[in-house]
Amino acid sequence: MERTEALQCFEQVFGGKAEDLFTAAGRINVIGEHVDYCGGQVFPAALNLRCNVYGRKTGGSTVRMAFRGIDGIVEIQTDRLDSYKGLKIGNYQAGVAYFLQKEGVEIVGCDLYYDCTVPFGSGLSSSAAIEVATAVTFCEYAGVKYDKVHLAKLSQRAENEYAGVNCGIMDQFASAMGKKDHAVLLNCATLEYEYVPLKLGEYCLVVANCNKPHNLVESKYNVRRQEVETALKALQTVLPVNCLAEVTPKQFAEAKYLLSGVVAKRAEHVVMECDRVKCAVKALKEGDLVELGRLLNESHYSLRDLYEVTGKELDTLSALARKEVDCLGSRMIGAGFGGCTISIVKKTAVEGFIRRVSKAYQDTIGYKASFYETSIEDGITVEKL
Repeated sequence: MERTEALQCFEQVFGGKAEDLFTAAGRINVIGEHVDYCGGQVFPAALNLRCNVYGRKTGGSTVRMAFRGIDGIVEIQTDRLDSYKGLKIGNYQAGVAYFLQKEGVEIVGCDLYYDCTVPFGSGLSSSAAIEVATAVTFCEYAGVKYDKVHLAKLSQRAENEYAGVNCGIMDQFASAMGKKDHAVLLNCATLEYEYVPLKLGEYCLVVANCNKPHNLVESKYNVRRQEVETALKALQTVLPVNCLAEVTPKQFAEAKYLLSGVVAKRAEHVVMECDRVKCAVKALKEGDLVELGRLLNESHYSLRDLYEVTGKELDTLSALARKEVDCLGSRMIGAGFGGCTISIVKKTAVEGFIRRVSKAYQDTIGYKASFYETSIEDGITVEKL
């Protein structure tokens, strides 16, 4: 939705004009998949796909919210913010308001129109973008200074404890702390981070959503966590490590005999993926995009063969991308079993790339994928209209 259209919608719904625009980004993880809960570093970047909140401060104790593509208005009262956990739409916002209020931030009445360009259920963190943009909105309207890392942690808490959805810190951190043309090398346990230039030159990142309906992701995810915990306990009998991410490829090769079957495969993915993150950072610092592409391919093969979280749809999308002469590499991102891939594609070839991969995917799978040519942007923006 273009800004003019969003502003018109605000006026139609609420009467009067929007005065402010607060945005927070969706994110991709360049590399480092299924390693955050093993103590590993992740490498997210904030996207031009965003949650845009058009706002107007009204005072009083009522927050009114409207959403693109959804009829009606959702109202929450600031004097009973603990009572909206059951909301299907608006519970993330209520959760953010609830925890800010508990910290002493005055939640001021306002009218908010949400235009989210991050596709829902895609693994690009639409929920984190909504939470972070909402947190910024309430802080700005309360006139309080805010720390972006703290807002990320508060947003995660709202999702975990208020909305009841289990998630790590990466999504909210990337949404709040993203920096234009940079990825964030992040340790999810300590929140130590480093900005690494993500300069792709004549290339860009194309995100493809396989559009497979999500099902059973959480149960499979929990099984993977149990498997890597089993691996860690076995390896700790011979290695002085606190987490799988501390195991080097050399140590793993020497101690692999302790693990059997599927547990060995899961652990090998984590150890090698953590190493690939380091190699990817080095490649970017040296401007070696060919090496970065190779690492993306290796990551996908590992997620397919060792961690077994891809599925036919994601495998098809990434394989079709890799066949393209102007694609340096492609992999699935997110939890898996559906969701998205990212591919490094020459900018001048994007249109043809999307056309050919889209057709071949539909011919193979039977339904369409969605494609987004992305750019790497700042996480949070605030603008007076």
